[in-house]
Amino acid sequence: MRLVNHERHAMDLRTIPVHLGRGSRAKFVEGFTWDPEVLQAYSAAVAADGAEGRMVMIFDGEGLGDHWESHPAGDELIVCLSGSVTVTRDVDGVPDHVLLGPGEATINPAGVWHVVDMEGPTSILAITATLGTDHRPRTDTRPTERVGTPSPEEAS
Repeated sequence: MRLVNHERHAMDLRTIPVHLGRGSRAKFVEGFTWDPEVLQAYSAAVAADGAEGRMVMIFDGEGLGDHWESHPAGDELIVCLSGSVTVTRDVDGVPDHVLLGPGEATINPAGVWHVVDMEGPTSILAITATLGTDHRPRTDTRPTERVGTPSPEEAS
């Protein structure tokens, strides 16, 4: 995994996310995967951006999301590019459902647990505050035990 400056060719946000950092910097995250070691390397590489850092990525898929997540460092923007997506938030134990169609967006507030369900083939754009993001398995309708990616402090 490495951060790449100003590539001269197009990059596919489905496989290579962009990190937005302090000072209005944007860098492609070449070699990114959801592997815990790569996630730790990414966290370490962007640690100086703190809570201001954001990851921009497109996700394609369909079906129920397999995990809950929470972004304690900041809000997350979800934009439906095609298809239909339901974002479910756990707001003080009460599920809050937001249905999105193409061109529609919602904001998941910092620290709020949420899950994304794609109804049929769907594509979404996510702009995420990644610092300290937690993931929990979707074994029930509400988030339970933590099995997330470490914050930069935990990765050290």
